[in-house]
Amino acid sequence: MKKLKLFTVLLAMLILVTPVLTACGSGDNDDTLVIYDGQFSEMRIIHQMVKLLVEQDTDLTVEIRDEMAPPASYDQVVAGEADLTNSYDGTLLTTFLHLDPVDVPEGMTLYDFVNEQALEQDNTRLLGKLGTNNTYAVAAPQHIIDQYQLETISDLAEVADELVFAAEHDFFTEEGSAKYNPMVEFYDLDFKEGRQIDISLKYSAINSGEVDVTVVYATDGLNKEAELVILEDDRNFFPEYNGALLVNDDIFEKFEEKAPNLEEVLEQLTGQISDEEMVDMTYATDVGIDGETSTPEAEARKFLEAKGLLK
Repeated sequence: MKKLKLFTVLLAMLILVTPVLTACGSGDNDDTLVIYDGQFSEMRIIHQMVKLLVEQDTDLTVEIRDEMAPPASYDQVVAGEADLTNSYDGTLLTTFLHLDPVDVPEGMTLYDFVNEQALEQDNTRLLGKLGTNNTYAVAAPQHIIDQYQLETISDLAEVADELVFAAEHDFFTEEGSAKYNPMVEFYDLDFKEGRQIDISLKYSAINSGEVDVTVVYATDGLNKEAELVILEDDRNFFPEYNGALLVNDDIFEKFEEKAPNLEEVLEQLTGQISDEEMVDMTYATDVGIDGETSTPEAEARKFLEAKGLLK
């Protein structure tokens, strides 16, 4: 009898506790805005800007979780498990929606087109353009530029068989049309070798002479460190990659009680960041100034203070 009573008490306690545990892990917390961090300094810096502004100007807490690859992070936003992420209209077009620049109707901007498509298909949309255009770019060290007299990507066609091309694994995937195989076919490039390389090793491989040509992000501070020269995309293969905050369209209703001004707070970043400013911030984070590297949080805070956005 005593065992039966004990069992009954324990069962009752379990029933009472279970809903609490479920609620804690549900992801429906209307006090916390969730972001999965990016793999690159630019995304991390933008996410820190969001955190600083949202926590200053609303009653929300921002939780920045461990980094995810962009497609996985997008899936989390679509599913409502994350609330926003830093992204780009070109990424939304080619990688997330699996469309091409040729799909953009004449007279319509890529940005407006992908916003229309994403809202209809996934209930996601981009907020205002931040000001950066972090497009892919083909680049080479100065000595390669001088040796082969290169100015445009088309110039590579005559000498590609003498050059080693390398880029991070993501550029060799089939997700999106602006990747390695479509690029070499479009520009008729037959490189001596097309090599996948870990992104952390790419710049050291260029500096050591193992790699002659690579693809970079236009606002990456490491381009400055490696003294790379960007070749003109003379046939406009790469689409624009205008930086913008990508949100689940339900986010503002979700946080209406705690942050009725959330969209206004986030839109404070619209048009604020130039390519040159982002290069300087990523350079300080990835390379450092006078031997000292900065952090995404420190760069975000310094930038927002300079713009008068932090009190």
